[in-house]
Amino acid sequence: MVTSSTIEAVQALRDAVASTSVPADSDAQAIVAQLDDYILPRLANIDAPLLAVVGGSTGSGKSTLVNAIVGEKVTTSGVIRPTTRQPVLVTNPHDAEWFNSPHVLPGLAREQGAGNETATSLRITTTEAVSPGLALLDAPDFDSIDDRNRALASQLLAAADLWVFVTTPARYADQLVWNFLHDAAGRNLEVIVILNRVDESSAETVPDDLRRMMAEAGLGNSTMFTVPHVMDFDLFLPDEHIAPIRTHLHTLANDAAARRVMAGKTVWGAMETLVSRVDTLADERQRQEEFATRLDEAIDSTYASATDHVIEATSDGKLLHTEVMQRWQDFVGTSDAFRTVERWFGLAVDKVGSFFTGKPAPIREVETEIESGLHAVIVDAADTAATRSWSHLGSQAPELRAQADQALATSSPQISEAAAQLVRDWQHSLVEHIQETAGAKRMRARVMSIGLNVVTVALMLVVFASTAGLTGGELAIAGGSAVVGQKLLETIFGEDTVRRMVKQARDDLDLRVRALLADERARFHSVTAPLIEGTSSDALRAVAAGAAQGVKNQAGA
Repeated sequence: MVTSSTIEAVQALRDAVASTSVPADSDAQAIVAQLDDYILPRLANIDAPLLAVVGGSTGSGKSTLVNAIVGEKVTTSGVIRPTTRQPVLVTNPHDAEWFNSPHVLPGLAREQGAGNETATSLRITTTEAVSPGLALLDAPDFDSIDDRNRALASQLLAAADLWVFVTTPARYADQLVWNFLHDAAGRNLEVIVILNRVDESSAETVPDDLRRMMAEAGLGNSTMFTVPHVMDFDLFLPDEHIAPIRTHLHTLANDAAARRVMAGKTVWGAMETLVSRVDTLADERQRQEEFATRLDEAIDSTYASATDHVIEATSDGKLLHTEVMQRWQDFVGTSDAFRTVERWFGLAVDKVGSFFTGKPAPIREVETEIESGLHAVIVDAADTAATRSWSHLGSQAPELRAQADQALATSSPQISEAAAQLVRDWQHSLVEHIQETAGAKRMRARVMSIGLNVVTVALMLVVFASTAGLTGGELAIAGGSAVVGQKLLETIFGEDTVRRMVKQARDDLDLRVRALLADERARFHSVTAPLIEGTSSDALRAVAAGAAQGVKNQAGA
């Protein structure tokens, strides 16, 4: 009796494979199909009837043999080669419930009656001529030119407890035949080989050569039957040619212990082979994960550079070129206009007072220039990062880019408003911080006497007016602007407090810029996220190893 923990482990493997993201041409669907069609049903009922799948080459006479073994016309042989034939399962009425249940080949619809040769549903026929404990399934040709036919034949063969392989002297050495036989050997699957339509000339050499090839393939212990070529017969092949095959199958069906041993050996062999396929799948998944990581790292780097660009542009005085500095100078004058801080403060208050009468250039114009400059830097950085990331996708992952949203080629449609909102929110936080810092009545009076917006602009200028990268007249103007703004703030708050205020304002702006560009970068996750959805490669390997160990212990392998 297989324990529930073993079945749960195999079910976990099935779910893990089904849910992981892997290349479209991978083996994942076939792995899930074999778990659903064979391994899980067999583990759930190790004593269930065996399924013997009769497979072979086109025109090898499978259907004729099945009819002769059963002694009834239960399946129709094709007239046109190769034909698209409906798979037919022949079982004893006692076992019909098991084969009609979703436990066996759950992906195939069931059909009773005459059937339809062009259908892919599974037609089930019951007869007392088949012993309980074993059913025969006449499968489509596995070398059919029809892709659907070949896929269905492979699915049915993967669900078999026993393979009855039918070939002929003309086809026994075909490579495709041996691909399936090698697979059978790898699965420890019980194989019965029927060499059909053997004429006198072939009988001298072909059976021995076939046995040699079987031994070399690891199938030396497999049973082989030869069926002479019969030119004319009525409804069925002569019974003397078929009786040994029928007797062998009936003996197996009637031996419950032998069936259990066969089922255990076969399910373990299937599981062992399947785990190897899962390892290959995990390797494919790992390569996909590594590719996604490389893409993400490149895009991360591009947006990190964009973020650094904004931070640098708002730290080295670039935002204070031309209009901004000139309008500030018009408002408060240069720092060498004051011999002492006290005299400067008095003059500054006078200038601010004249501002409210409309005489000097309004401070709002300075504020607007700063806002516009900061906004433009942010939008430009976002556009540049999007363009470069899109270009990188085109060079490294053209198929992914072709499937991606073309809007990723530029920054998001909301970037302008998002940047504007960032500037507003940052300015609002500066105002709140200035108000909180000016707690004493004297400080509040100084702030109010100058104007809260003037103090806010002064703080922004100090944040932006590092002289790195500036030369000549620009250095003098920017430096003077920073000095004037800093002196104004220090007169109100004190040197140490201003230092802390500037650092907090700088950190706050950097944090907001990083968050906005992180949102812009996140749009590209829609390209790479599908590559790493579902079960990881490491998890696949771990769950496969656990399932295999459970089945191995139960099978006594």
